[in-house]
Amino acid sequence: MSLINTPIKPFRAKAYHNGRFVDVSDADVKGKWAIYFFYPADFTFVCPTELGDLADRYAELQAIGVEVYGVSTDTHFTHKAWHDTSDTIKRVRYPMLGDPTGTLTRNFGVMVEETGLAQRGTFLVDPNGLVKVMEIHEDGIGRDASELLRKVQAAQYVATHPGEVCPAKWTPGAATLAPSLDLVGKL
Repeated sequence: MSLINTPIKPFRAKAYHNGRFVDVSDADVKGKWAIYFFYPADFTFVCPTELGDLADRYAELQAIGVEVYGVSTDTHFTHKAWHDTSDTIKRVRYPMLGDPTGTLTRNFGVMVEETGLAQRGTFLVDPNGLVKVMEIHEDGIGRDASELLRKVQAAQYVATHPGEVCPAKWTPGAATLAPSLDLVGKL
């Protein structure tokens, strides 16, 4: 079932963020762009490569008004332990949400009930709390933060330019399209 253009459900979670445990809720992200980046588990294999890649793009995302939340069904205590022991995860500056009850993971439809772990799911939520991008991967396929950044830029552009759409491989400054009868069959 697609979550596109649906509001995120209310949630409360504990996060490990910049050396502290903090509370995060859906109310904290209203009015901002947010990425929820679900991954199966701490202390695994593909996950640290993804979180590290996203950490390398975090400043760029923050510069365009986007907060990132890494989410797994581990606890915030486990996130701290991973942060303290992994050179890759030490680079992470965005909040790492613990979801040991699976509430948030189920809210976004990425819980694998048989294992109690999240699928690799990425969700971009606009300032109104509506899901604008969703992508779910099989566990063995890592994600690319550069492509996620491009999708965020496209979503923000479309949100601020009614009547325009971003074609494949669009990047900021490139031409957009204005859908019309004149374009039908011409592209």
